[in-house]
Amino acid sequence: MNLVANARDAMTAGGRLTIETADVELDDSCAIQLTEVEPGPYAVLSVTDSGHGMTPDVLARIFEPFYTTKERGKGTGLGLGTVHGIVKQSGGSIYVYSEIGRGTTFKVYLPRLGDVVEIANNRFRSGHLPQGNETILVVEDEPSLRNIVSAILKGLGYSVLVGESGEDASRASSEHNGPIHLLVTDVIMPGIGGRELADRLTQARPELRVIYMSGYTDDLVISRGVFANEIVFLQKPIARADLAQRVRAVLDAGTPSF
Repeated sequence: MNLVANARDAMTAGGRLTIETADVELDDSCAIQLTEVEPGPYAVLSVTDSGHGMTPDVLARIFEPFYTTKERGKGTGLGLGTVHGIVKQSGGSIYVYSEIGRGTTFKVYLPRLGDVVEIANNRFRSGHLPQGNETILVVEDEPSLRNIVSAILKGLGYSVLVGESGEDASRASSEHNGPIHLLVTDVIMPGIGGRELADRLTQARPELRVIYMSGYTDDLVISRGVFANEIVFLQKPIARADLAQRVRAVLDAGTPSF
């Protein structure tokens, strides 16, 4: 209820609230992105709003007790602190993704207990995942995620080019003499966004295929008109197995996907 109330307050002119649940299995790469989380089976609760979003400075403090950006008398600063306490006491973790003017997604990961799910560890070993030798351009403004995605793809045999922004990726593409088979890019970045970047690069490289990454849920991204349904999309945090399988499927497809 605290997450929903927070979402409501962020949508001062109205908007869209999306609540989703899912069962997920977090591998080592997801655990690194979430921090202080053990790999294994989790139930995930996502609460997404289309409100005003938060700056990085605000994001860094949102779980501090008594910290609030609301007017005096409009908030205690205890709502998200309470959420954080409940989740941590339950052995879970919270992943927050927000962009100014585009909204916020909170993902609550709670460990699934008992014999409900048996973890298939074999699926997370690189030797059991589809591999390749194509060249992939990875574009992500968050250094830790950029490094993780690049390391996973290199471990699967791919040649990897990296960019920390759309401008950086455009430069890397123009300076690379050989083919680039796939673009894996964040959707929302400072300057050139993922969709605009893909449009630019595919003009020069018509055979380039594209996979988009975002911390928002796919429901919000599609409902806000960022993509059409045929777009290939990966939600953050990104699991090694999901990345490997999606990359191979897109590369093996007959036509570019952008």
